Amino acid sequence: MINDLNILVIEDDKHISNFIAVSLKKEGYKVMIAQSADEGLFLFSANHPDVILLDLGLPDKDGLEVIKEIRGISQTPVLVVSARGEEREKVQALDLGADDYVTKPFHMGEL
Repeated sequence: MINDLNILVIEDDKHISNFIAVSLKKEGYKVMIAQSADEGLFLFSANHPDVILLDLGLPDKDGLEVIKEIRGISQTPVLVVSARGEEREKVQALDLGADDYVTKPFHMGEL
């Protein structure tokens, strides 16, 4: 199956980002990986992905700030993939413009 979607994964955990990338590439998606918020925002601006998978716990900036910055310039779908499972944080991410929220650990079928 070949998909034309370009997916940007912003995730600082190399094991998780590699697992997501391998799984998505296996399904035919094109995947870019950023390990920091700044790198993710750069790749977003340079490549205009179709979907963003975003971790909230990044080393240089909170993922909630990344959602705000992206929503300031684009309506590209943002799917939060985070270990933060508190209802308050989920609601905050969705209120800032995230399109969905998946809590780690997760199965690829859920993603």
